[in-house]
Formats: sequence, structure tokens, C-alpha cells
Amino acid sequence: MSSSNSINEALCLADYERLAKNVLPHAIYEYVYGGGADEISLRENRASLDKIKIFPRVLKDVTRGSTATTIFGEQWRTPIMLAPVAFQRMAHEEGEIATARAASALDVGMMVSTLSSQPLEEISSYLTTPKWFQLYWQLDRNFNLDLVKRAELAGFTALTVTVDSAIHGIRNRAQRAKFQLPDHVSAVNLIHRPPLPTKEFMPDESIVFQGMMSEAPTWEDIEWLIAQTSLPVVIKGILHPDDALKAQKIGAKGVVVSNHGGRTLDCVPSPIEVLPRIRQKVGKDFVVLMDGSIQRGTDVFKAIALGANAVLLGRAQFYALAVAGAPGVAHMLRILREEFEVAMALSGTEKLDDINPELLY
Repeated sequence: MSSSNSINEALCLADYERLAKNVLPHAIYEYVYGGGADEISLRENRASLDKIKIFPRVLKDVTRGSTATTIFGEQWRTPIMLAPVAFQRMAHEEGEIATARAASALDVGMMVSTLSSQPLEEISSYLTTPKWFQLYWQLDRNFNLDLVKRAELAGFTALTVTVDSAIHGIRNRAQRAKFQLPDHVSAVNLIHRPPLPTKEFMPDESIVFQGMMSEAPTWEDIEWLIAQTSLPVVIKGILHPDDALKAQKIGAKGVVVSNHGGRTLDCVPSPIEVLPRIRQKVGKDFVVLMDGSIQRGTDVFKAIALGANAVLLGRAQFYALAVAGAPGVAHMLRILREEFEVAMALSGTEKLDDINPELLY
């Protein structure tokens, strides 16, 4: 099936997911689609959004309507951003470069992952929209600093630190599919990372606690990182309101309410469930983003109504990239933007500030 035919067949984001299953190798699709353990959180992310109903107002004049917003002094055409998704060359030979071209064409911002399969500098060169660099904490502090300085020099305007996946969750779906990273795909931004130290475990030690978690960051590490950069730092992977408040107190400029797409710890709340509590905790002026199964313009509307400044799209960009490359990602973003505009118009809201909890049933 050609790219143009695939785009014509996709009428919504869920269509791209369906089409991607037919074009991606089985193991890669299962790795991307899957959640942690029994996938309870993965399912609840979608179910929690579906439970929320919109309570529209009619006969409002919305002819001057706009989805524009401002975050960290940058103008966004719409409160939608591409989340950091690793190893995009698994979906398309151009990988993140194709995604960046699509984001720029549709005036949508992009977070670029530490684990991108294209160099962060090259991806940045294709982005004319807000561009944030996402950092996975590395054991060597100086190497973290090297990555941040590279991002600064490449023109990234904010730094996102992911804190909810210091170790992989239990991903049985990917294990059953025998997923392995393809030979042509690698974490190119980490090729100069210092080798990890080897460790011998005593009989009473745990490979999790004394092993993998010994490489995990702490609040002190994040506070140190904030002091090293002039970029606004956003903490991604927050679910507990007290953690959001802690992030605010140590100098972070925002948080992303996220359970990593249900891919790490299973049986945790969905982001949309805890979003109102986090907004209440940090106040109205702190930047709060949210991800987790955003598939419709009505999902964006619900997230904004409950306190998000913007939402992130994760798997959707990978599916669209696999189906039709940069045109697919651009088409997917256009669908979501127009759906959001329709949701606003038919709910009687002219601007984002008009969207509030009173419009939810």
C-alpha cells in the first residue's frame, strides 16, 4: 500500500494504530504497543479518558476562536506536542528527522529523546517549532552535562528529565514477541558515554536495589542539574501531587503528568485522574503537561479543562511514521488539531482559557 493510499485510509489516530500493525514487524509493534506487566495502567489510561463527558454550551460566538497558547515565552499554535519517543528508525529509515519535518510543517513542538536514533543536533536543524530535549539520566554526571550542553548549543529551548523509568518495567508482551533492537538502530547520542562499572553482587544483594537502582537519579541530582543550565527544566513522569510540589520547590519550571504510557510500573493511576489534584497543588501559573492515550481532539479538551497547559503524543507519532513517514505524521497532527478545534467550537469555547471543569459533566 502506498503512503498516499494509507493516508487516505486514516480518518483518525486509531486508524494509524491499526494500519501500523500491518506494516511493522510483529516484535516492534508489540514493543511499542505494549504496557507493563498485565497492562492494567495501559488500559486505564484510555478508559479514564472515555469516562469523562463534555458538557457543551451552545449559541456562543466563536468566530474569533484560536487554539494558540504561550509556554515559557514561546508561541504554540495548539496545545499539542510530540512526546519523546525513542529509536524512531524502527518505524522509518529517516526516523526522528521525518518526524521533525512533519512537526515543523504543522507548527507543532517536539521533544527529542536521549534515545533518538538520529543525532540530536541534526533533528534540531529540521525543527522550526518549540523544541525540547528529553534527558534520561546517565550514571556519569559529567556525561549528563555534556548532553545538556549539546542541547543548548543545538538551540533546544527547554529540558525535560524523565524520572519514572530508572529501570524498565516488566514488559511481558515485548518478551513474548522476543523483541530486540534492530541492528541498524542505536542510541547515537550515547556513543561516547563512559562504560558502566561492573559490579559483583553479594548473596544477600539485589540486582534491582543494589544493581540497577544504584544508577537512578535522586532529588539531589535533579536539583544539581537545574543549577547547571539556563534552560527551563520540566520533570516528566509525575503522578503524586507532593512530587509535583517538590519539583516546583527545587526550581523545576514544569512537570509532565505521566505514567510512561503504562509501560513502567503497572497498577498506577492514569494521568487524567490525578491531573486536577496536581494542578491544585502547584497553582495556576506552573506549567503542567500531560500524556497518556491521547487519541482524539476531545481528549485534548478534557485535559485542558482539568488543568493541563498542553498534551503530549507518544505512540501515535510512531504509528503514523511507520505507515506514511513524514506525510503520515503531519496528517495525524492535522487530524488531531482539527478535532480539537471542532471540540472547542461545539462546546462554545473561543480560547483555551474558556475551557474549564464546568464544561465537563
